[in-house]
Amino acid sequence: MSDASNAARSLRERLSGTTEERLGKALTDLLENPLLTGAIGRAFDAREKAVQAQEVAMGALNIPSAADIERLTRRLRSVSNRLEGIEDGVDRLDRSMSPAGTGTSEIDQRLSAIEAQLRRLTDKLERADAPARGSSPATANAAGAKPKARSAKPKTAAAKRKAVAAKPSSGTRKPAKPRKA
Repeated sequence: MSDASNAARSLRERLSGTTEERLGKALTDLLENPLLTGAIGRAFDAREKAVQAQEVAMGALNIPSAADIERLTRRLRSVSNRLEGIEDGVDRLDRSMSPAGTGTSEIDQRLSAIEAQLRRLTDKLERADAPARGSSPATANAAGAKPKARSAKPKTAAAKRKAVAAKPSSGTRKPAKPRKA
């Protein structure tokens, strides 16, 4: 049996070897044939002209061609990728600004502390200002408020004359009365 299987295997190898060689030689002959290569070239040229004529006709009818649709598809993919990048950035910002993160809660804590400090200062100012409004100057001074400024009216006649003499004259005043000695 080994002789029969060896003979079958040998026959198969010879046929396959010669078949491959024959097929390769036939294809080489076909591709080297100038008539066949010319016909294939003309067929490709005709196909290209038909595609161009189709694009022109579709453009005249405002119908997008396959190339237009392909460009639109590429642009749409590009926009989609950019939008995904923007969404990722917004998600990162949202996570950093969320109460669970340190962003917003830290800011809220600082603002609350500032508001509490302002309330305490306002209360102190109101307490210091309240006694000064409703009581005598002595009581207000005891509370720490400044005394009100008194008017600068002279008390004596001599002091009045000095104040009048110190004021600049505007030229429309009446002359001063002569003094009695």
